[in-house]
Formats: sequence, C-alpha cells, structure tokens
Amino acid sequence: MSDKFTWLEGIPVLTKCLSPKFLTGEWRDFVFREDDVLILAFPKSGTHWMMEILSLIRTKGDPKWIQSVPIWDRSPWLEAKNLYEALEAQEGPRLISSHLPIQLLPKSLFTSKTKIIHLIRDPRDVLVSGYFFSKIFSYTEPSASLQVHFERFLQGNVSYGSWFEHTRGWMTMRGKENYLMLSYEELRRDTRSTIEKICQFLGKTLEPEELNSVLKHSSFQAMRENKMSNYTLADGVFVNLKNGSFLRKGISGDWRNHLTVAQAEAFDRAFQEKMAGLPPELFPWE
Repeated sequence: MSDKFTWLEGIPVLTKCLSPKFLTGEWRDFVFREDDVLILAFPKSGTHWMMEILSLIRTKGDPKWIQSVPIWDRSPWLEAKNLYEALEAQEGPRLISSHLPIQLLPKSLFTSKTKIIHLIRDPRDVLVSGYFFSKIFSYTEPSASLQVHFERFLQGNVSYGSWFEHTRGWMTMRGKENYLMLSYEELRRDTRSTIEKICQFLGKTLEPEELNSVLKHSSFQAMRENKMSNYTLADGVFVNLKNGSFLRKGISGDWRNHLTVAQAEAFDRAFQEKMAGLPPELFPWE
C-alpha cells in the first residue's frame, strides 16, 4: 500500500487524516461519556446521512444548526486531526463519528452507556462508492481502475482495512442495549420508520411535524444543496469537486452498473466465505 497510510495495529489509516494522538497512543485515554452518541460505519456506508439525521433529531427538525455549522463540526470524527482535540474540549452531549474497527476504540467506550449506532451497507456498493470517492479525495492517489480497487477491497488493502473484519467485529456488540445496527438499505427503503426506530433507541420523541422536517432536511437533495453538508466548503482542501460530487448518487444497488458478472461472482464467493456463520437476515440486500 501507499506510504500515505499509517498502520494502527495492522489497520491502514490515511496519515494526513489522523490525529497525532493516534500516533502517540494517547487516543486510548479518550473518555466516552454517558450522553455521547457514536456513529460507527465503514467508509462510504452512509455516515454523513446519519450525521445529518441525528443533527436534526437533536434540534427536533429545526434546520438552523445543519445550515450554519459544517457537518464535521456537528459530529466530529474521533480519529481525525483537529477534530479529536475538539471532541475532548466539547461540553454537553456529543455526536461522534468514526470509521475505526472495534479493536481501535478507546476502552472507555465499553464501560460507558454511550449509544452506538452501527450503519452497514451492501459492500458491493461500498466498494463502488469508494472507487469514485478516490477520484475526488486529495489525500491519496485515485485507484487506477475499478478492477484495481476491487482487488484491494477484497484484500483489505483500503483505508480502515477489511470491510468483512470491520463488520464482523462490530457485530459482536449485538444484544447490547446501547448498540443499534441499521442498514443503509432499510434507511432508504423506509426512512420514516427507521428514524422512528433511532428516536426510540435514543429515548427521543418527535412530533409528526418535527419528524416531517427531519425527513425533508435530511433528504439526499437537501443535503446536496446544503453547503454545510455537501463539502463545497472543503473544495480544494481535502476534496477536489471538479472530479466529481461528494454526494454522488445516494442509492442502493448501483454496483450493478459497474461490476462485471465475473467480479460480482468473485465478490459473492468472498462474502460467503468471510461472513460464514452470521445470520443472512443481518444483510438486507440481494
């Protein structure tokens, strides 16, 4: 892999994105609080959509916060440079985001009542979305081709390592009362009911008009038009939007438009092997 990566206990993470605290090991001392909410997902699984939804749930559908504060400041990344430090200093209930695998989370998470929302997505869509993201992300070289990216993904040679190991690791939390696993597919299929499930998990209540506002302002189109959420503020810094949109399609099943039959069959074989023993109903995609 590229020398642009730092290896954390065998997991590759882009060095330019990483807080120095992770290089020194100080991240292990990060203290999760009882009223924190942690969004956890492998890259390109819908993290930003969940960040927008939770921001709006927090404000009971009032869009002022999401339209005035950048999304990365509303739900800072635990592992990110500058944002890690901002989280440590932040008072009050915190929304926190992370792509880290379970073994790299500070130990305080597992002794706290922090609410964990784990978002998964069809890994074929994750793979394709990651390939197109590599074309706009400034901190790494774009994948030379979809075939190259396909091979790297199956080998776990992408940022944050293996999707399969990442997903299996976090699924060991199933049954914990402070852990909720959702899929991008169910969120798309029935957004209203899924948001209601999230509210129940968080102990929040929304009036019908508040829920309608959450739905309206967290829609794909609304996020594309919101400069605090569409990453136009970061254009030329760590994304190059002349090469594509940060919010590309926001659909399920786009992998069918890009993977060959041979690639799809190879991926299916890898999935069956690496996810063996897990109930099929955990993966609500075809």
